[in-house]
Amino acid sequence: MNNAGQAIHLKKEILVRIIKAFFSDNFEENTRLIPYAMRPKGMEVPYRCCVYKERAIIKDRAIAGLGFPIEEDDETVSLGTYAEKAIKRDELDGRNLTVLQAACKGCSTNRIYVTDLCQGCVARPCQSTCKFGAISIIDGRSVIDDSKCKKCKMCVNACPYNAIVKITVPCEEACPVGAIKKDETGFASINHEECINCGRCISACPFGAVHEKSQIIDILKAMISKKKVIAMIAPSIAGQFPGDIYKLKSAIIKAGFDDVYEVAQGADITANNEAKEFMERMAKVNEKNSEWLSEWANAGGYGESEETKDEEKIQNFMTTSCCAGYNQLVKKHLQEIKPYVSDTGTPLYYTAEIVKKAEPDAITVFISPCVAKRAEGFDNKNVDYVMNYEELGALFVAKKIEILECDGEKYVVEASKQARCFGYSGGVADSVKASLQDESVIKPCIINGLNKDNIKQLKKFAKTGECEGGCNLIEVMCCEGGCIGGNATMNNQKTAKKLIDNLANNSKDIPKI
Repeated sequence: MNNAGQAIHLKKEILVRIIKAFFSDNFEENTRLIPYAMRPKGMEVPYRCCVYKERAIIKDRAIAGLGFPIEEDDETVSLGTYAEKAIKRDELDGRNLTVLQAACKGCSTNRIYVTDLCQGCVARPCQSTCKFGAISIIDGRSVIDDSKCKKCKMCVNACPYNAIVKITVPCEEACPVGAIKKDETGFASINHEECINCGRCISACPFGAVHEKSQIIDILKAMISKKKVIAMIAPSIAGQFPGDIYKLKSAIIKAGFDDVYEVAQGADITANNEAKEFMERMAKVNEKNSEWLSEWANAGGYGESEETKDEEKIQNFMTTSCCAGYNQLVKKHLQEIKPYVSDTGTPLYYTAEIVKKAEPDAITVFISPCVAKRAEGFDNKNVDYVMNYEELGALFVAKKIEILECDGEKYVVEASKQARCFGYSGGVADSVKASLQDESVIKPCIINGLNKDNIKQLKKFAKTGECEGGCNLIEVMCCEGGCIGGNATMNNQKTAKKLIDNLANNSKDIPKI
């Protein structure tokens, strides 16, 4: 869930105004006026030093809402011109995130700091605890040498007065791969070659300085074209909006889409295919282990069979492949675990394939909980655009659509109970397990969110070829809690999971393979 507080409301208000401007009689001019309408002259300024600073940041947020990177903004170009460019745009680039430097606070560098609470105690546990000689006592107070400090936090934990604190840069601290750092100007900058589009920086920044580049204008253009526009909704959406997914389908169609597919339909295919792949992989492991054991026994318990086993070891476990953020991590930072990752397509992959087969000329729009799916959509020829939950909510507001007032509408294909639970942590592993006749063969391990420690754990698994505790199926979710913890979700996870379970409990079981 995006925790950036008031920044969420600002973003949503801007999106609503952009959508209303699109359907107005003068899109360019009404878009240009958004900062002035939101911060009129004489208004009390809620966040910044002056109304002009507020307007500048609102303009930047609107530029991102129109689908452009702020880093390339020329301050002399008006919002109206950007609106015109958005209308004329034919294609998108693959960079999904942008940083509003005007909103960025340029936070202090990550470091361990001794505050004025230091009592200069005789015991000096901070100094005796530090293994790197980074703490000295000067004028009766502890002082940390930043050049020696390893940020291990031993001194933080040792201080009886809580006088030592770790100062963090929220976006840098949240990024599991170090893809966002200060540039030469002192403000945050994203290395898109390193970025896995996990969206943690969006949720972490309390100033809302990191933004997704919206595709809303491109989607609205498709809606007013002569082509069909079909929405594909992620399983986690059942926990985000009032009413059920049947009323939600009616609301989405009322908003301008021609039809709606559950991506949980594709999740059923993913679960069945991963179950088949898992059994095939484990059969190969058992076959190879039997060969090694036979060789070892024939050698009288001696020989090089164990060494050969280490060199030739194949997959003793398999990881799931449905999380786009995890797949980006493997591609960019964790190549060593790639042989262990399932080759099965994601639920979106199969759903988009189904839609394009049924409607080859339709425009497909995936409605997503996170920014990582924008990257997957960009790489999939069957996915034309990606809209997140915040943007869908803004579309409902702009068009004055109340979901609870809509008539429910059934889906052509109803997804299974297990597939509809793909949206929270543990749901994928449970679905794969439920697909098998003998569920006991799967011993799952759940990686609930990608952080530095969990990435180290995955590296260890890849190096040893073994998963701790004899687990043989590793479910990896980029966001803590799973997709219900995505950066564009709106409900708290407890409520979202309850709503999803209510839907799932009234659904059929997944078919066994």
